Amino acid sequence: MPWKEKTVEELRKEFTEEAKTTKNFSSLCREFGITRKTGYKWVKRSENQEELCDRSHAPQTIPHKTEPWVEDLVLAVRSENPEWGGKTIRKVLQNQGYTNLPCAKTIDNILKRNGCISEAESLKRKEFQRFQREHCNELWQTDFKGDFPLLDGSRCFPLDILDDCSRFCLRIEAKPNTLGVKETFEDTFRQYGMPKAILSDNGAQFAGFKGGYTQFERWLMNLDILPIHGRLMHPQTQGKIERFHRTMKNELLKYNDFPDLTAASQALAEWRMKYNRIRPHEALGMRCPSDVYIPSVRKYPDIIKPYDYSGIYRMIKVNNWGYLRFDRIQIYLSETMADTYLEIRPAEGDRFFVCYRNYKIAEIDAVEGKLLNRRISRLP
Repeated sequence: MPWKEKTVEELRKEFTEEAKTTKNFSSLCREFGITRKTGYKWVKRSENQEELCDRSHAPQTIPHKTEPWVEDLVLAVRSENPEWGGKTIRKVLQNQGYTNLPCAKTIDNILKRNGCISEAESLKRKEFQRFQREHCNELWQTDFKGDFPLLDGSRCFPLDILDDCSRFCLRIEAKPNTLGVKETFEDTFRQYGMPKAILSDNGAQFAGFKGGYTQFERWLMNLDILPIHGRLMHPQTQGKIERFHRTMKNELLKYNDFPDLTAASQALAEWRMKYNRIRPHEALGMRCPSDVYIPSVRKYPDIIKPYDYSGIYRMIKVNNWGYLRFDRIQIYLSETMADTYLEIRPAEGDRFFVCYRNYKIAEIDAVEGKLLNRRISRLP
């Protein structure tokens, strides 16, 4: 029998024709190389005048298939927020009152099926270990987002303040330069109270020139707020504010051009509201930062009271040029502390601490008269 010269459909038709007259159905099936079950199938289809071609094995009905309106809703949210994934989109829709939504994995599949997520982008999303403070206002992180151009030829320098525990964005202030940091924090303190510590990088606005102290650092210590700075060349120390800046760039800045600083300020304020109150965070159990953040009970004082030292330890006045001089020791400390009395506390060995209010601000080797460090830490 010339099998290769006939199509499968032709062979099936030939088989069904011969089956009408054969006296040995099993032998006919063996001749065509099929089982009796398959032979009866083709005979039945021929009797019903059905086509003798292969049928799709896909189910005719999919009981759990996502309804078209749900898929359209998911794609609409994704269109407005191109960086959001399945977990975020599902939680946002739930918060808006939608029920019977597909799981986050199904929503991700909808996004992939519609070309919203590439395989390369998926591989970038890796789990990482998170570190955060246990309570709100234990630590705030702050930094300037890299400046970007405006259509009027000027530039915008957003100054951001983030609560470490809740990820709540306390402030985004669109500035024309990097000045006025203290004024921004004053407004923020009046609105949300004061934290225990503030983490920043080593930029000139936050950390002292050549290891000294800035007026901003001294002002924070006056308010009993510990200034902390990340390690040089290690931006991961400020991981949350760095991640926040990446989110701001991906969700807002790379899709918009702003005419001027006023327009940029308005857009940043609107995005901050979405970030705090609409966009859920996986690190918060898919809650929004505003669901977690609690303002500080430490209120910003109208007047900073003088500090009462114990009187137990020696007090030395820093001269007009920022030098600390006593006995045979002469060390440049910081012009920020000029004409200020500092407390000298003995430490282990031949070292001593220089203290300002309730903070250690320097460590000195008394034998060699060398400054060992200018790290700021709170006294026990």
